[in-house]
Amino acid sequence: MRLEHDFLGEIEIKDEVYYGVQTTRALENFVITGHRLNDDFIISFGIVKAAAAKANMKTGRMPSRIGNAIVQAAEEIIAGKLHDQFVVDCIQGGAGTSMNMNANEVIANRALEILGEKKGDYALISPNNHVNMAQSTNDVMPTAMRICTITKAKKLIAALEEMEATFTAKGDSFNHILKMGRTHLQDAVPITLGQEFYAYAQATKRAVKRVKENVRNMHFVNMGATAVGTGLNAEPEYIKYVVEELSKLTGEEIQSAIDLVDATQNTDQIAEFSSALKVTALAFCKIANDIRLMASGPRCGLGELSLPAKQPGSSIMPGKVNPVIPETVNQVAYQVMGNDLAISQAVENGQFELNVMEPVMAYNLFNSLTILTNVINTFNYKCVKDLEANEERCREMIDKSVGIVTALLPHIGYEQSSIIAKEALKTGASVRELVISKKLLTADQLEIILSPGEMTQPGIAGKQFLK
Repeated sequence: MRLEHDFLGEIEIKDEVYYGVQTTRALENFVITGHRLNDDFIISFGIVKAAAAKANMKTGRMPSRIGNAIVQAAEEIIAGKLHDQFVVDCIQGGAGTSMNMNANEVIANRALEILGEKKGDYALISPNNHVNMAQSTNDVMPTAMRICTITKAKKLIAALEEMEATFTAKGDSFNHILKMGRTHLQDAVPITLGQEFYAYAQATKRAVKRVKENVRNMHFVNMGATAVGTGLNAEPEYIKYVVEELSKLTGEEIQSAIDLVDATQNTDQIAEFSSALKVTALAFCKIANDIRLMASGPRCGLGELSLPAKQPGSSIMPGKVNPVIPETVNQVAYQVMGNDLAISQAVENGQFELNVMEPVMAYNLFNSLTILTNVINTFNYKCVKDLEANEERCREMIDKSVGIVTALLPHIGYEQSSIIAKEALKTGASVRELVISKKLLTADQLEIILSPGEMTQPGIAGKQFLK
């Protein structure tokens, strides 16, 4: 054991751990979610600490021997080492101070080890004086949040772009299949299955644009703002250098926020980004519902689509297969909506120069990004890519439908069309049979009028023929 102290007193720490006294206090105080920081967030703290140490060496404030050891320790964290030493709970009081000090202590003790010194010898390298030099939790925490968001957003954008490509490919392969369109869950007029999937592709394309537009705001950080945005204890040159180093370490164009006080006080951009995720989740919830309904059956539902069978659907009903992947999309969407509400409440509850609720924002935002990315990949590769159309079933429902009578309006008029629709519903006869039997149109004319092309993309050629 080693003995460490802060201004509240002394605590014994196990020799083998890299965290210290303030992290240990946080472990005692915050047993909340049972979840620790995720790897991308830990890496983001490593990036911030490495950038700060490099910037402080450039200004001459940080001795190079100490600074290089801190950078090496931070780079090890960026490479995935020592993540088990980040032990604090994701939800905590103090605006993320425990997270920041966890990073400071781990990096300080690893840097001491690199220099051949014992852990806890903070006279040489201090978590506060050196690793946290020219910093505050109030600029470290939001900057790490933004870097982590950028990292996770890249994965989400990639998943969405792949999903868009799959929907487009399905649209191409299904575009010749005419089926009944539905409004109010009632038969409407025909549409091609391809047109429906092209529409899903467009909704996904908008989601890509939405996420890309909102992630741009995450590139503006408040490093150098320190406690309240005034930059106390941070040299102007440091503020310039630290964003340059962040850019190098992330490969992104990280910039200093226009107003550091504003960037320290206000978290509306976090709410805006979360809202983009919520809207994306809403769009996919609707798409998953459509696919689930079109695949209902197999004998007594719509049965227009066949989903790939992924697992037995019942512990009591043999042979039953459920739409488990679309159901998962729905549930993730509900969780993302709930996360967005929590973030909205947290953003609203900032006071004066700081919003202390950033830990719960980070927890919910990163959860939304992770599960949304995962479920879109799952939806794509375990469902949509392998789903098949039941062409005969689609054709059968078109033939039985009364909705196709709408296509006859320009040719036989509303009144005659209404009579045909009423008789078809009463007798069970098809619209096609009734129109031919009443000699309102010929079979050849109906073949053109009720063709997929003419029903879904009316053209001039068919209308000229009918004249």
